[in-house]
Amino acid sequence: MLLACRNEVDSVPGYGRYGAAMSGMTIGKLAAAEGVGVETVRFYQRRGLLSQPERRGSGYREYTDADRSRLVFIRRARHLGFTLGEIAELLGPAEAQSATEIQTAAQAKLAAIDEQVRELMRQRCRLRQLIRVCEHGDGKQCAALQLPDAVAT
Repeated sequence: MLLACRNEVDSVPGYGRYGAAMSGMTIGKLAAAEGVGVETVRFYQRRGLLSQPERRGSGYREYTDADRSRLVFIRRARHLGFTLGEIAELLGPAEAQSATEIQTAAQAKLAAIDEQVRELMRQRCRLRQLIRVCEHGDGKQCAALQLPDAVAT
C-alpha cells in the first residue's frame, strides 16, 4: 500500500506563531513562540539538545533567536520521526552538520520506516489469516488464542 506524501515541512519557521524576531525571550515566550510547553523546553535542555542561558541581571534567563531556531529544528526532526538521540547527532556539538549529512540521516530514517511498514503489513496479513481461521474453524484450529491449561502447583 503506497501513501501519497504531502509537503508538511514548514519552510518558514514559526510562521504565524507568537512574534517574529524575539531576542531576549524568557522560557515562557520561547515555548509559546513554538507552540510547546515550558516543560518541553526544559526537557530538551536536560537532554542536552538546548542550552540553558545564564541568568541576566533581571534574574531571568534570556533565549536568543538561535535558541528558537534550534527548537524549531528539534520539533521538525521529531515530527519526521527522529529520536532525541538521532537529533543530538544531527545537531552535533557545534551544529556543524552539512546538508549531505542531514540528507543521509533522513534517507536512513526513511529506510527504517519502510522496513517497519513492511513488518506491519506482514503482521496485518497474519492477523487476517488468524481471524479467518477463527471464524471458519471449529475452535481447535484457532490455537493462537487458546490459553494453556493451568499447571497444578
